[in-house]
Amino acid sequence: MSDLHTELFVAGGGLVGLTLGIACAEAGLDVVVVDREDAAARLAEPYDGRASAIAYGSQRVLATTGIWPYVGEEAEPILEIRVADDNAPLFLHYDHRDVGEHPLGWIVENRVLRRALFERARTIPSLRLLAPVAVSHVEPREGGITAQLADGRRVAAALCAVAEGKNSPLRAAAGIRTVEWSYPQTGIVCTVRHELPHRGVAVEHFLPAGPFAILPMTGRRSSLVWTERSALAPKLMRLPDEAFRTELARRFGDFLGRVEVEGPRWAYPLAFMHAERYVATRLALVGDSAHLIHPIAGQGLNLGIRDVAALAECVIERRRLGLDIGDSETLARYERWRRFDTLTLAAVTDGLNRLFSNSIQPVKLARDLGLAAVNRIPPLKRLFMRHAMGTLGDVPRLARGEPL
Repeated sequence: MSDLHTELFVAGGGLVGLTLGIACAEAGLDVVVVDREDAAARLAEPYDGRASAIAYGSQRVLATTGIWPYVGEEAEPILEIRVADDNAPLFLHYDHRDVGEHPLGWIVENRVLRRALFERARTIPSLRLLAPVAVSHVEPREGGITAQLADGRRVAAALCAVAEGKNSPLRAAAGIRTVEWSYPQTGIVCTVRHELPHRGVAVEHFLPAGPFAILPMTGRRSSLVWTERSALAPKLMRLPDEAFRTELARRFGDFLGRVEVEGPRWAYPLAFMHAERYVATRLALVGDSAHLIHPIAGQGLNLGIRDVAALAECVIERRRLGLDIGDSETLARYERWRRFDTLTLAAVTDGLNRLFSNSIQPVKLARDLGLAAVNRIPPLKRLFMRHAMGTLGDVPRLARGEPL
């Protein structure tokens, strides 16, 4: 088979990989994205029952690259966030009106995001999506890389972006080591329908086993991310429907009336992973290939989208100057830009999970007083809100709503 030639080669066509391909191709770069799974399989309901929290800054990336219009009205705005610790009377309350008129973020089902990405990708002539086909290996060469595909084709490019997920073969082949551990927790995910409207309020309820997040979806529905002890999670997953609903309702409460589980349930083991380097020769890691954090704050996909915005800006600026988009200077700038933000958020989410996933009384009292104190200090609360929205620090142009 004949070789393909492109400027950017993206290994992995999931939410982060395809977003990167679209962002760069929309700005004029020639891009090839390769994914081992068929698009139809990724869009099927059994593939992934999760919904993602899209922070305000991430939404601007998706809007500026032309992806957001394909999401349509299937995104539910987050207008308020309520953080509560078990049965304590003290809580922390965020309201979008404290930082402007726009929502704090949106909840979008992953299948909706995938459909939007595929539809947008079809409209960009300089973007080629090859699937299903695996990447056998990638070899650096003079001035670029050569990617060998499992079907015999080869792709020549100036730069390879790796978006293969936590267990990335190309990351391992590049000799990039990771720091990682498993949490003794499992995330149980399902969608519930409830009697009363949620009014755009997201709830993070900390229980001894871990956070129980209630995320507002379109209609009278919410997505649940129920963190449970790994020893108990399989037993809960095996329960008959009504028994599972009863266990869920005990933790959910009755503030939205009666709840009913809608559709299947999923369970995902929770883990932490951070790559020691984000780059190698002619290679850049993005998304879960570079970092995996606890879902306690719903920031995992947002970190990946910020990777996309930063790498796309580095690459497009170099190309417009007539310089090499895959050289060491380009990659060093990308790594400097993303490393501090990622390490900070990884440490915060890990620390919060350890702080709140226990019922030690002195610790519980201290954290409850901390929540109440933040709630009573508006400038500090606004600072936390803007950080969660992805609008603080050295924000890439796409996340500011500016085209590349």
